[in-house]
Amino acid sequence: MKARVTITLKTGVLDPQGKAIEGALAALGFTGVDAVRQGKIIDIELGEPDAERARASLTEMCDKLLANTVIEDYAIELV
Repeated sequence: MKARVTITLKTGVLDPQGKAIEGALAALGFTGVDAVRQGKIIDIELGEPDAERARASLTEMCDKLLANTVIEDYAIELV
């Protein structure tokens, strides 16, 4: 089973990299960009065929390693 984990900063957490991207886009002449937030995507292949157990395992992975749950949110998508 394949999964995609999307990790983003929580609302209210400053995103200096997003601000840098926003500034660079403006410097390149792109207009109409109001805000940029950056994050990361992690694609994982699991040998677990059961979707419920796979989601539980991925949640544990995110809570223990993949995401800093103090400042980041994550979303799990099973493909």
